[in-house]
Amino acid sequence: MDIHNHAGRTRAEHGGSTGSGTDNASNPTRVDSGQSRRRFLQLLAIAGAGAILPAHELLSQEGSAAAGAKGRIDVHHHLLPPFYVKIMQPDIIASGRPLQAWSPEMSLDVMEKNGIATAILSPQNHLVADSLSDKSDRARMLARQHNEYAAQLTKDHPGRFGFFAATPLPDQDASLKEIEYALGTLKADGIGLWTSYRDQWPGDPAFAPAFEEMNRRKAVVFFHPAAPLCCRKLLPGVGENVEEYDFDTTRAITSLLVNGAFDKYTDIKFVFCHSGGTMPVIVNRISEYFPSKTPDGTSPNGVRKEISNLYFDVAHAGYEPSLSALTKIVPVSHLMYGSDYPIFNPPVTIVPLEHYGFSAGDMQGVNRGNAEKLFPRFKQA
Repeated sequence: MDIHNHAGRTRAEHGGSTGSGTDNASNPTRVDSGQSRRRFLQLLAIAGAGAILPAHELLSQEGSAAAGAKGRIDVHHHLLPPFYVKIMQPDIIASGRPLQAWSPEMSLDVMEKNGIATAILSPQNHLVADSLSDKSDRARMLARQHNEYAAQLTKDHPGRFGFFAATPLPDQDASLKEIEYALGTLKADGIGLWTSYRDQWPGDPAFAPAFEEMNRRKAVVFFHPAAPLCCRKLLPGVGENVEEYDFDTTRAITSLLVNGAFDKYTDIKFVFCHSGGTMPVIVNRISEYFPSKTPDGTSPNGVRKEISNLYFDVAHAGYEPSLSALTKIVPVSHLMYGSDYPIFNPPVTIVPLEHYGFSAGDMQGVNRGNAEKLFPRFKQA
């Protein structure tokens, strides 16, 4: 492929969608059709350095990343409370994967430098998923302490932070209590779940009581990818977050689909990470196996229709292949900005996203407007 020509084409010339997923040429784009090969490679270099260079260095290379006067809403932003680091230290050492440094002040500094007005916080690292994958007192304690810590941050920094509450999903009794406490008392912005819990996926009927309660409360449910027991350390020297997380996102969506969750829990707003992982690429394959309905007779509108109702963040998945595939099946109004900080710095997503070719209106929606609809307390006049 000629990189110069590929990088310089508009979304319409590629047939990419910027709206409903059907009319690809109707929206104006901001991509300069004369964009050079040099510029394309520069963007790749900038974004590729994002996990290494501080955000302010990247921004000095690329220019201002401000998303207008109101600023972005970052729906994929991790916290790592000090109590958690202390409790998990033996597991962290055993994993051989040290956690990134984090503090509220670090988040606020990165947000200020990258035009992020609000960050909705969620737990990070697969160790957290394992910690909440059982029915132990420790799992219940970690979920409660995480949620109270995050709730306090939102009080200490009004408008700057929100949070997705953790819950030990395999323990249904504890999960129901935590959902009630987090959404009712702590006023969490949603519930944070994992794409798998060791050897179970979220569509498993065992999890139905928690989903029924989240549906009753019309909750936003944010799914962060994990690595199931079956698929860890498959490639020596390659972490699960490199590719397995994307595959497990697809498994989680398929699990919910074939168990009829999207049809049963219509008042839940389902949010998935990283532009849907591998799902947009293989959605047709899934739909070929379930062309009109899922095995239990639900989802009568078919796979693609069900998936078009889901929401996605674009954290370090704002490039042409990811977005081009995703916007074929999901409207831009269901896409939201996410940084995946502190695992990645914001420019890793901001730079390619801003050069993808969205119209100004669609870009504003991805950066802020779409999230305001899901989280109206952050809406600004």
